[in-house]
Amino acid sequence: MSVLEESFWKNGPRPGSLYNFPGDFSGPANQRTLASADPTKHTLSPSVTGSSVIGIKFDHGVIIASDTLGSYGSLAKLRTLSRALKVNESTVMAAGGDYADFQYIKGQIEQKVISDECVGDGYGYTAASLHSWLTRIFYSRRSKFNPLWNSVVVGGIVGEKPYLGYLDMKGSAHEDTSVATGYGQYFAQTLMREALDKKSNGVLLTEQEARELIKECMKVLYYRDARSWNVYELSVVKREAGLTKSIIEGPFKVEGDWSIAHLVSGLEIDSYGGHLNGDGQHVAVPMMGVARMMKMWPGRWTRVMD
Repeated sequence: MSVLEESFWKNGPRPGSLYNFPGDFSGPANQRTLASADPTKHTLSPSVTGSSVIGIKFDHGVIIASDTLGSYGSLAKLRTLSRALKVNESTVMAAGGDYADFQYIKGQIEQKVISDECVGDGYGYTAASLHSWLTRIFYSRRSKFNPLWNSVVVGGIVGEKPYLGYLDMKGSAHEDTSVATGYGQYFAQTLMREALDKKSNGVLLTEQEARELIKECMKVLYYRDARSWNVYELSVVKREAGLTKSIIEGPFKVEGDWSIAHLVSGLEIDSYGGHLNGDGQHVAVPMMGVARMMKMWPGRWTRVMD
């Protein structure tokens, strides 16, 4: 057989020539592979995601809480992922949603902070300016049909007053006294608004009251949200004695109380993934229900699989 016989080198690089890999856009048009003709595709379903982020103002600062879980679909796989970022001494942020997109945002912000420090003109990001800039970035990406799959909470001190802003993946944003993302909008936001309504004339909570409220909200989310985790971090910005300081605190742990789990009847899971009713008949259980029951009986069912 001749070394240069065509059939021997079929579907591969010829001797002395370059090989065009699938999806290669370089080279003459007649040598491009068929894959290059496919349309541009973007993320349609994020792989590793974070759950709720909640934040609230107090009398001389803000507190933002986010757990440390990265869920791979419904699997609680990565349990030490920090979703909080200290931008500078007056600004912090945290994000839920796609963790890869959060890493991208974090890298962009950190680079801009370095650039500002290199200029050395004494100016830096405030919470309001960062919130506004992120709004433009998110709306631009959304308009290109390639959104950043995140919901972001930005907090800090602006002009000696607390600032707290929310931003979703479409670029919609607002400022409020308390904000939340994900399931926190349903479970935690109601608790925070109830606590704020008890204060008269718009008076904010004290720092200790805000911390206790955040702790209670994270406990409720751990009980109710199947994608939450019992370990969380606090991003705190406060102004004391004329100085503004920010810090990422934690991790803290929610101590769950499962003492009443044995009182719940009719939810015994059988070998088919459902439960038995009072007549001993099999009843199918939705996957969300299974995830919650795994959390209710940690001794019999494990939600975290290595």
